[in-house]
Amino acid sequence: MSTVDPELASPVEAGLARRFSTFLHRHPRLRLAGLLAGPVGWLVIAYLGSLFILLLSSLWRTNPFTAEVVHEWTLDNFRNLFERDVFRNVTWRTVKMAGLVTLADAVLAFPIAYYMARVASRRTRNILVVAVLMPLWASYLVKAYAWRTMLANGGVLDWALGPFGIDFPGFSSVGLWLVFTYLWLPFMILPVYAGLERLPSSLLEASADLGAKSFRTFLRVTLPLVFPAVVAGSIFTFSLTLGDYIAPGLITSEQYIGTVIYSIRGQALPAAAAFTFVPITIMLVYLLIARRLRAFEAL
Repeated sequence: MSTVDPELASPVEAGLARRFSTFLHRHPRLRLAGLLAGPVGWLVIAYLGSLFILLLSSLWRTNPFTAEVVHEWTLDNFRNLFERDVFRNVTWRTVKMAGLVTLADAVLAFPIAYYMARVASRRTRNILVVAVLMPLWASYLVKAYAWRTMLANGGVLDWALGPFGIDFPGFSSVGLWLVFTYLWLPFMILPVYAGLERLPSSLLEASADLGAKSFRTFLRVTLPLVFPAVVAGSIFTFSLTLGDYIAPGLITSEQYIGTVIYSIRGQALPAAAAFTFVPITIMLVYLLIARRLRAFEAL
């Protein structure tokens, strides 16, 4: 974009530029709207536009003989989601897995985040933050295939648990739960760490001065104040588990929402498009609950 040198601009151009700048200065909301118009417009087109196209696709039907998409309006795809047991079972299995992964990550993340925020020295804290972020620098596929190798027969887990007589079911829902718990753990640690770091030490000291033991202080003071941060972290762990299809395809033969959508997209695109609205609806409800629990204030 070419600019006009103020020294070379005509008096008329300089006056128009000055009046325009004065107008924007007097209307800060209009100035903010002008700055955000480009990125917000792109977000609306790219995100909401794709959702609109997805909705249109879910209202079409598939020719049962040629597997071609027929542009005729129908609600049969959504009706099948409620009438067929396979979709209900897959949805429940996926939601249950997402809940178990979120619970495991919360249990693991809290003591790690507490040590980072309240116990460790500044130098140790910085080292731990880097250690938590380091797995995110590695490729998702590299980590998934590494876990596939560890869960295989004769892998690391068999070697470690064999002396104790434990036969670990490698490629199973338990193995997938371990993989998801590892993959999304940093997304839980960081929000909880931020919540604990903002926790005033004076509140903990006041609880101790009033005679409360450490466990009672944790239950009555620390946990209620940091709970919104835990819910904020659960948004990431729950949603990422809900829509993942790569790890389930590598670790287990059981079907989840992501793997079903991926497998039927070629043969029945409208049905796959309709099924995508199941995790979207679940996450909308989850976000509404998280908002009531003040999770967005912790982000």
